[in-house]
Amino acid sequence: MNHDDYDNAYISGILTSVKSIAIVGASANEVRPSFFVTKYLLDKGYTVHPVNPGQAGKEILGRPVFATLADLPEPVDMVDVFRPSAAVPGITDEVLAMDPLPKVVWMQLTVRDDASAARLEEKGIKVVMNRCPKIEYARLAGEIGWNGVNSRVISSKKPLMRKGFQSFGIRQR
Repeated sequence: MNHDDYDNAYISGILTSVKSIAIVGASANEVRPSFFVTKYLLDKGYTVHPVNPGQAGKEILGRPVFATLADLPEPVDMVDVFRPSAAVPGITDEVLAMDPLPKVVWMQLTVRDDASAARLEEKGIKVVMNRCPKIEYARLAGEIGWNGVNSRVISSKKPLMRKGFQSFGIRQR
């Protein structure tokens, strides 16, 4: 897998197939990117499980916070990593200890670890690095174009609406 450039179909395939997401490094601070990504994903209808040992036992956006991936009460489809690249090998160990394994490990902007990506892909887990699911969802759904940002996606099709505030869905090609 070329982790320098992802095909839109690869990203949209992930975002449309995933239903539950564990966010490692979720924050209760509403000005932190992990907070508003958590909120955005909840608003889009995903089941989100915040993971943060410093907030364990508390709630973020009405969702209980867990200390580790092993503490999650149910399997998740995707693990979203909001931790520095140096933390990824340890998180990869936690992911590979999960049963069942998640379908996807997504590393946020500036987060990349090629050795961990190779380990995960050997087990059949899809990997995305140095990308944000909130940004990618908005780009592929046409929402990001509201701000005049070039999303590199042109379509004359009517947007597919989902439940939620101004919630477009991602169209499959």
